[in-house]
Parts: sequence; C-alpha cells; structure tokens
Amino acid sequence: MDVVLLEEREFRYQKWNNKMIRWLNLWGLLFLIVGCSTGTQTQEIIIYVALDREFSEPVLKRFEQETGIRVRAKYDIESNKTVGLANELIESAGRGRADLFWNNEVLHTLRLERAGRLAAYSSPRAAEYPESFRSPDGKWYGFAARARVLIVNTDLLPDATQHPNSIRDLIDPRWKGNCGMAKPFFGTTATQAAVIFSEWPTEEAVEFFKKAAENAQQESGNKTVARNVSAGRYAWGLTDTDDAIIELEKGQPVAIVYPDQQPSSSGTLLIPNTLGILADAPNPQAAQRLVDFLLSAEIERMLCECPSAQLPLNSNNAATVSRVAIENMRVQPVDFAEAAKSWDDATRELSSIFQ
Repeated sequence: MDVVLLEEREFRYQKWNNKMIRWLNLWGLLFLIVGCSTGTQTQEIIIYVALDREFSEPVLKRFEQETGIRVRAKYDIESNKTVGLANELIESAGRGRADLFWNNEVLHTLRLERAGRLAAYSSPRAAEYPESFRSPDGKWYGFAARARVLIVNTDLLPDATQHPNSIRDLIDPRWKGNCGMAKPFFGTTATQAAVIFSEWPTEEAVEFFKKAAENAQQESGNKTVARNVSAGRYAWGLTDTDDAIIELEKGQPVAIVYPDQQPSSSGTLLIPNTLGILADAPNPQAAQRLVDFLLSAEIERMLCECPSAQLPLNSNNAATVSRVAIENMRVQPVDFAEAAKSWDDATRELSSIFQ
C-alpha cells in the first residue's frame, strides 16, 4: 500500500512539475515578446544640446514623430552653456550619461574628442559635407554654420566706403569706444580666439587681444553686441550672422559686413553646429539614427530658413537657402583640430587680458 501511495505521489508530483514547466515556458515566451515590443516602443536617446532650445526642440520633436524614438534632451540656458555642457560630459566619462552632443560651435566638441569622449561613426551623409567641416575618422560632423561678421549701424555710418572690413579694425584707434565685441571665453567668440591663437604667432595674438580689450566695448555675448549696434550705442561690432540677421529683419538700421574679404586677407570664419556620439553612449544605434537625421539636407534647410538663420554646408543645399547673400563669400580655411589644441594656452593669456 505504501509503495502504491509513493508511486501515486510521484506521479502527481511529476504531472504538476510538467505543468509548471509548461507555464514557465509560456510566461518566458510572453515576457520575451512583451519585452521586445516594449523595447521598441520605449527606445530612447539622451542628447545634450547647446543650440538654443527654441530652434533645436522642434527638430528633435520631428525626429521623435518620424522614428518613434523618444528624445530626452538636456538644454542649458546660461551664457556659458557650451562650456558647461562639454565639461559635464568630460567629467561624466564612463557613466553613460548621454548618447549625443549637439553643439552650436566646434571648439568644445573637439575638446571632447581630445579627451577620448567621442566614438567614431561613419555616417552615410558624410560625403555631403566639406571635409574641413567633419572629422576624418567620424568622431564629429559639422553642419548648419554661422559666420563671424561685422554688424554696422547705418545711421551712424551711412557711407558704406567708411565701414570697417576686418576683425583687425577692432584695434584701430579711430574706433576706440565706438565698436564692440563679446568677451572671448564662450561660444563662437571663444572658437574664433582659438583659431587666432593657432594661426598667428602667439605674441601677435596676445597683442591683438590686449589692444581689442582697450579699444572695444566688451559684452557678455554676441546677441548683446548686435542689439547695442542696432540701438546706436556704438557704430559697429563683431558678432554672428544669426544675431545680426535678427536685427536686420526687424528693420533696424544695420548692415552686415563679411570681414577680411580682400585677396590678401584670411576670409570670413564659418563655425558650424557639430554632432558627436559619446564613447559610452547607452543607446549608440539611436544616436547614429539621429546623426543621420540631423545631417540631412532637409533638416539643415529648416535651420537655415527658421529664425535661427544658419548658413548651409550640405552640398545639396544651394547658397540661396541662406537668409543673406553668401554666394561670393570667401571662407577662411581652418584646421579646427589645431585650434582646439591651442585653447588651453589661449585661455591663460585671455584670462589675464579680459578681467
């Protein structure tokens, strides 16, 4: 009897065990299906963005709508936003805090590259952009640029032949107190300073900025320069095309001058927006999709035609996409990698000049 009971218990246990195995297998399959489905639905990308939110957010929303990939963006509204975002990304190495950095200039993107923080990615859209505006090994890509220009108040300077035509006019004594510039620590002004220190002899660069600090009104940013020229607080200033175009299209008495266009001069500096995928990106495939999306001619055209007023670099975008005439502009050839290398030395010199 005991043997029969044991056999019956063993039979029941085996039957129960087989049923549990079937249920566990079924739940495992369901979990796998739901997990894959959820992964597709909740796929995301974490991006740090230095371009003004009012211009970048609509583009990122469009990417979400077209791909179903959720975009989590970190913006910074401070005047030193690019530096702050770049420093945070450098300091967070190994922690997978972000997938992609969308910078509104190039200097601090190259700082990330030098710190080993950027991953190589060969975008299929790379060939649509000039080699000088992208990394040779796919660590960063430039698109939608701004030009460093002179904005002139035409009420104060109605004769175009009397307009300044070079960044070196910042140190001309005849403009003392009547021209302006942003302090060269942030944004495109910092990038231009790095370019100057990389291309000029150090003594010449230091002397230029010493004289500029004495001669020009110093502002916190390029937008303030453009507004002060527009208001007639001084006759002209060094700024970016986007800030100058805003004043021009508001009907203010201003004109835009592309500096250093003479045959013996360097040309006008173009500074692109830049994209770099982080080396420890938690979502690298989504980051690659966003890079390709942002590098499309259509998205660059959006940034050129909206109030951001960027300048086209994509070979599929004609110069007429720009809000101002750039067809015949002489562009300054730049080795941005060399400019980034000079930044630490430039910062030490500039800090002692601009108190």
